[in-house]
Amino acid sequence: MKHLSLRSAAPLALVGALVLSGCVENNASTSTAIAVTSTADDCEVESASATSGPVRFEVENSGDDVTEFYVLADDGLRIVGEVENIAAGASRDLTVQLQPGSYFTVCKPGMVGEGVGQAEFSVTGDEVQVSAGDQEAIDEAVASYTAYTKSQVAELVTGTRAFTEAYRAGNDDEARRLFPLARVNYERVEPTAGNFGDLDPKIDYRKPGAEAEGLPFTGFHRIEMDLWIDEARGNYPDEDLQPLDAAGRAALADQLDADIQSLYDEVHADDFELTIDDITNGAIGLLDEVAAPDGKLPGEENEFAHTDLYDFLANVEGAQVAYESVRDIAAANGADGEELVAELDEQFAAMEALLATYGSYDVGFVSYETVDQSARNALGAQLNALSEPLSKLTFTVLGVDPGE
Repeated sequence: MKHLSLRSAAPLALVGALVLSGCVENNASTSTAIAVTSTADDCEVESASATSGPVRFEVENSGDDVTEFYVLADDGLRIVGEVENIAAGASRDLTVQLQPGSYFTVCKPGMVGEGVGQAEFSVTGDEVQVSAGDQEAIDEAVASYTAYTKSQVAELVTGTRAFTEAYRAGNDDEARRLFPLARVNYERVEPTAGNFGDLDPKIDYRKPGAEAEGLPFTGFHRIEMDLWIDEARGNYPDEDLQPLDAAGRAALADQLDADIQSLYDEVHADDFELTIDDITNGAIGLLDEVAAPDGKLPGEENEFAHTDLYDFLANVEGAQVAYESVRDIAAANGADGEELVAELDEQFAAMEALLATYGSYDVGFVSYETVDQSARNALGAQLNALSEPLSKLTFTVLGVDPGE
């Protein structure tokens, strides 16, 4: 079964060429009604299938905590529709216009971490066409991607907490195992995380960047340096690097947990909003993170742990979710739009297939140290083949050059 996070590195399937699924106005007279019961450990959906068009999920919260209900695309990542803040004992409806294809349903008691009761959901019937410049389609894309961003940050909270708990306890083998996995949710939405003042420097700055800007070296990479202290000493032979004691570990772990919680608070604030160009330019920005001189492709991101391939895939996944959020809008813009999405579909699939040859989240990736220069060149060539058409996405969707 796929899950809302940490899925395997199989290429993402795509739903429809010229259609868009999204939330629509609740209309009891025209939509199919399906009962959903959210409990502490399950998400019971009355039916596992429906006919395309408006589908109304009537969600009852039978648990003790506030809950959320999601309809996910077949990649298990992109959120097609969601309803949140369902109090214990309360009921709320979610009406989603679903196109033919495969989906997942899932509930999230407590509104953090991975969901429960994730199950397959299929839709049959005819596709509904999207028109170029369709404002409703744009609004739905923004709502879908905003929900995805919130979900990724919510999972980041619990994933980071598991990592920091192992680190505080001195369980170094478990902390090393969890280090790259805890970072996946962050890397998928990295450009958004970078919009909140000094949070990104606190959470994700590397040692050279922090020192160049005169900032305290904290966050994931400071803990990484402590967990791989021998590797760090080799990288910085002129420095007297010593492992942290229990108090030092606790202070670092507490700071990272607090900063991740602050990020959660920012993206779940009432005034948090994204725009359509945040989505399209964010997709480009995620691939730029891979190719940067201090990024994943050169092997500089995780310079002590050499777990760069986890981050590499997470950036690509985040870019693909952003792209798929607006894919149908781009495809509706004439022959050029159709040609662009065909090229992007092909290049995303090729990029993920290439990364899959090095491992997956489930079984682990090889150390990036073992990836020689010719193999890195091949990764770089495929990254360029994907980045070039992706750079045209903003213009195709909105008629705006991403450089403007």
